[in-house]
Amino acid sequence: MKIVKPTATIVAFLLSSFSFSQSYVGYAADNYSGIHGVIDNPSNIVDSRFKTDINIMSGSVFVGSDYYGLDFSNIFDEDLDIDDSTNLFPSDKNNFFSNAEFVGPSFMFNIDEKNSVGIITRVRAFANVNNINGGLYETLNEEFDEASDFSFDSSDLITNTHAWAEIGFAYGRVLYDDTDHFLKGGITLKLLQGAGVNYFNSPGFSGSYNASAQTISTNGSINYGSTIGINDDDDFDFNDLHTGFGADIGVTYEWRRDNGTDNKGLNKYLLKVGLSITDIGSITYDNVTQYSFDLNNQTASTVGYDDAEEFLDNNYTSVETTSKQKVNLPTALRFSADYHIDKSIYLSLLGAFSLVQNNTEYTNKINNAVTIAPRIETKWFSFYSPVSFRQYQDFAWGAGFRLGPLTLGSGSILSNMISKESKTADLYLGLKIPIYQSKN
Repeated sequence: MKIVKPTATIVAFLLSSFSFSQSYVGYAADNYSGIHGVIDNPSNIVDSRFKTDINIMSGSVFVGSDYYGLDFSNIFDEDLDIDDSTNLFPSDKNNFFSNAEFVGPSFMFNIDEKNSVGIITRVRAFANVNNINGGLYETLNEEFDEASDFSFDSSDLITNTHAWAEIGFAYGRVLYDDTDHFLKGGITLKLLQGAGVNYFNSPGFSGSYNASAQTISTNGSINYGSTIGINDDDDFDFNDLHTGFGADIGVTYEWRRDNGTDNKGLNKYLLKVGLSITDIGSITYDNVTQYSFDLNNQTASTVGYDDAEEFLDNNYTSVETTSKQKVNLPTALRFSADYHIDKSIYLSLLGAFSLVQNNTEYTNKINNAVTIAPRIETKWFSFYSPVSFRQYQDFAWGAGFRLGPLTLGSGSILSNMISKESKTADLYLGLKIPIYQSKN
């Protein structure tokens, strides 16, 4: 009899609820990225190549795991067998991650030469599973009566799924400007509207399975909580929102070689360096129901169960509470360096690093990544091919373009086509109304 334990239930819930995640790899470095450059660093809003940038709609999705390695080369085959196209990499601490983003109607414009403002609307969803024992996860996805004896240790197992909307009020100002040096700063203050959260954590969770007796012995404790039932089919509710506040801050320095003109339509720098901290803040939910189970020195039969809650309720002592819970945003440090090689040729170095530890409860996190992205950039057209070195030993190579109001790209499409063990995949698409500064 197969038993669906909370660990597997949560993982399946996360991966089915948000099967993609967010990224604009390569595009954000473009001087004509407009709103999306402001999302990464608010200081990009000022001294822009736009008089006004109006985002109609855009979306980005990203999914990955260091447990699965997929072969995308035969994804369009009629006789595709997913199992044959999947390699498994179980470890003591495997991780699953995904996020999705939709940028709604947004705009930015210049007040004068030194000040710019904007409003950015977004809907976002993150899902993380951190530090799950790969052997346990693998066995939980098989029939227990077909499994052999196994033991597991999933200490510091943390999962968090969170969906929210936000409206950001961005402001940027030129701080210093002379012949060779230019400095600007920016801030985005965000009103957050939380739609719901699910979480699962275990400070210590270990045990073993006896195949002949069909029993599982456990030690430790687990807690899981939600604004909706974890095993329910309900979606997050954007009609019952919970308010929070957040912020992004950033600065950008330019070493200029062509600052003898006031033409706002030209890139004057030889080297541009940016630094920002994004997603500072949190949302507090006042209706989170949490179940805490004591698993210490317990042995239970796995026969006859196919529901996690029933198994836990019948075999373990639990405490149910309903209380407030603060959920933090996926705070990150972002770095960018862009070198203007010649005319329309640029080379950028981008870094995104989570400021959230892997074992932090009640929060999501981004994956650390360093990206090298050469590009050809003109007023109406850009092409870029980013190469990324991502957390969990993942290599990604992608391509994208901007053609006037249309943007399409992926930070991993080329590596997914040639690799037999792709661990991440992403895609982004956008449509805007760009009103450029004139180039005299």
